[in-house]
Amino acid sequence: MSKLKKIAIIGPAHPYRGGIAALNDRLALELIKEGHDVQIWNFKLQYPGFLFPGKTQYTSDPAPEGLVIHQKINSIAPWNWICTGLQIRKSSPDLIIVRYWLPFMGPALGTICRMARSKKTKIIALVDNMLPHEKRPGDMLFTRYFSGSVDGFIAMSESVYSDIDLFDLKKPKGLCPHPIYDYYGQRIKREESLKLLGLDPSFRYMLFFGFIRQYKGLDLLLEAMAQPSFSGLPVKLIIAGEFYEDEQKYLTLIEKLNLKDKIILHCDYISNNEVNRYFGAADIVVQPYRSATQSGVTQVGYHFNKPMLVTNVGGLSEIITHGKAGYVVEPDSKSISEALVDFFKEDKLSFFEENVKEEKKRFSWERMTRTIFSVAEQIDTFIN
Repeated sequence: MSKLKKIAIIGPAHPYRGGIAALNDRLALELIKEGHDVQIWNFKLQYPGFLFPGKTQYTSDPAPEGLVIHQKINSIAPWNWICTGLQIRKSSPDLIIVRYWLPFMGPALGTICRMARSKKTKIIALVDNMLPHEKRPGDMLFTRYFSGSVDGFIAMSESVYSDIDLFDLKKPKGLCPHPIYDYYGQRIKREESLKLLGLDPSFRYMLFFGFIRQYKGLDLLLEAMAQPSFSGLPVKLIIAGEFYEDEQKYLTLIEKLNLKDKIILHCDYISNNEVNRYFGAADIVVQPYRSATQSGVTQVGYHFNKPMLVTNVGGLSEIITHGKAGYVVEPDSKSISEALVDFFKEDKLSFFEENVKEEKKRFSWERMTRTIFSVAEQIDTFIN
């Protein structure tokens, strides 16, 4: 075990909802289990209301037990960044792990890290995206400012690992796939899941899970379902997640493609204690993304031993082995439809499920913590 003992994680955590906060909570619990003293420095204001596309930024789920979470950061208040950074510095951490996913956060996180720095503290950025899926003015400038505040980087996909070079070619960096989300409850049987959701067991089910934005390609999946080879199958699609863009365009497309009877819409945020029933009901999880880096949805799918279909974009093909844990296809409706027809007509559920159980062993939390401490050791060498 590394000698580093006092660790600060900077980023969203409970009561914020979503995969980034969930990973930070789970990472903190793993580090505590390994014997480290961990505190999370969370946001008190993450996004101004006018910038947040969903209904609420907060979860009603109970807080994870055993975590110390300080709600301090205001993303739009520069004086707050200075004060928070100085508070973190005063706590004297050996290691700071700062989560980076959006250039909008670059000024806040970059300033906090600069103020938190001391001679004993190493700062590692755990990077979801160096650049966002939906580009905006200032992205490069904000990310460059943030990159100058840290000592090393960890990416969770090869595409992000390569993107780091756009901003820093010298500092140590590591690569570790996104670990499995393993705290969304126990796996439950299909029959029980269908009963809880009020679904007809004579149909098979696909699952599109998570918030809905244009880059996630839900429209491609709907068009795939309308392909003649697929349309006659006794298969329905569960859409479980909140719309982060105009809902009407999808409802109009469903109507236009005559899919109304094949779609189950549960378009609210799914609480942690309900996630298992959606994955339990599904035969396959479908992620028809137009762009991606990595995805937490795949790691929830692995936890529930579910086959998955992903598109060949970003780091998704690194997570799913084609023909073993599911399908990797091109991001177009014809390719998606062909793979789904193969899955249901050839009845490949049991075959993929057994392979998923083996494949998931690659995505342990211990591997993530080993990567963190390996980069920390490289920083020592780099600095000295």
